[in-house]
Amino acid sequence: MSRVIVFVFDGLQKELVTEELMPNLKEFTSKGVRFLSHQPVFPTVTRVNSATMVTGCFPATHGLMGNTAIVSEFSKTEPMNTYLKDHFVELIDKGGDPLFVPTLAQSMATLNLQYIAIGIGSTGQSFVHHPYLSDEKYGSTIHPEYSIPERLNDEIISKFGPWPEASRPNTSRIERMIDICIDYALVEQQADVTFLWCSEPDGSQHGTPLGSDTVFESVKAADKGFGRLLSWIEDNDLQDEFDIIVTCDHGHSSAEKIIPINEMLLEANFAPPGMPGGVTVADNGGALLFYIEGKDFETGQSLIQWLFSQYWAGPLLVADYLQEIPGVLPTSLIGLDGVRGPDIALSFAWNENANLNGVKGFSYVASGREGCGQHGSMNPTELRTFTVANGPDFLKDVSISSVSGHPDIAPTIMHLLGHSPPSYMEGEVLYEALSGQKEPKSGRIENISYSSQNEIVSDQYSQQLIISPRENGGYIVSAEYSH
Repeated sequence: MSRVIVFVFDGLQKELVTEELMPNLKEFTSKGVRFLSHQPVFPTVTRVNSATMVTGCFPATHGLMGNTAIVSEFSKTEPMNTYLKDHFVELIDKGGDPLFVPTLAQSMATLNLQYIAIGIGSTGQSFVHHPYLSDEKYGSTIHPEYSIPERLNDEIISKFGPWPEASRPNTSRIERMIDICIDYALVEQQADVTFLWCSEPDGSQHGTPLGSDTVFESVKAADKGFGRLLSWIEDNDLQDEFDIIVTCDHGHSSAEKIIPINEMLLEANFAPPGMPGGVTVADNGGALLFYIEGKDFETGQSLIQWLFSQYWAGPLLVADYLQEIPGVLPTSLIGLDGVRGPDIALSFAWNENANLNGVKGFSYVASGREGCGQHGSMNPTELRTFTVANGPDFLKDVSISSVSGHPDIAPTIMHLLGHSPPSYMEGEVLYEALSGQKEPKSGRIENISYSSQNEIVSDQYSQQLIISPRENGGYIVSAEYSH
């Protein structure tokens, strides 16, 4: 049985994986399995995809719908900000569950296997790996601001010293993350799964234009850390002990224009949150999640027609009770329904324009910095990942074009550990990437095209999604819309 390392480069664009910028990842990629169509889930934001990776489920099933989202136990009118660990703790204090299903760490614990997550991104992202507070039997999470279990924080600081301050690029924290990974997780604890979450290049892309020198320095720093990990494995002749999966949570595009959605809704005479028929909006960068008080159909219909008429509106999906409105598609297609699902989910519109550095892809957004990186939408530059795997259980130097996605990571890890994935996981083992394995007969359905249209006064709105269906959801292969 191999041990598994997952290394996430937050927001990595495939164009950055070059010999000049990321030589270690470039070489690693040339020797392993390259997943050419490995998709994130929508919204293309961090905490949703992090929760998807560590549960093997779509958002409807695991219950984390956005970087911000309405979670009724937290507040019926104030979106919960999953960037913050404190909001998760407040949710627990109010009797709510951060996730509806077990995490990979919890499933492993029942088999006496150890999971360690080390992350230098947001406090909320790290919390998703171990949303059980002080319960030590479910492995551990290590973050610069805290650890779970709590006692581990002092232990890590005593062994490695205080964490360096965050920076852009986050070079010093990347170095510390690798120190802890090697000396604590891999050597001292002999972790069966070590899950590393590198904040770069996402942090630098949000703060500077895509293709900037800062972004380039950030991926060089991230690649150097990754290379140090690979060198340690090679220097200790451990290549046959570790299966390594590299991925990112989403892509990026440049922020075209910030849309002041709350002000616009009030100007359009939609009632505010908490009022009869009131509309609450959860900002997810390049996506918006709408929640309608009392699930009032007339309000939903009016809101949808209004959205169809906005130049910045892209694909639009709705909850079951709004499905009969012309022009919409159901959130159930992509696993964004369920008890915490939004009434309306909107991807902002996008274009293929290039920024001053020649990087293509702009999207309208609800927040961020105009001209800098942002994500959340169905823009093709965001709706993709860079995913590759290498190790004793993976094929060598092959490219796989079949569609896969982040729900497949957890069940594949369970298989690599020598165990069947638990029944709650909706993803599939990526047998097509494994060596010496006879792939079971697949029940996958071929990609399906879904389209709809709506006449708007003198104009027409239409959309088309290509979906690769899965249990309780599906991967968006491509998205198109027109006004």
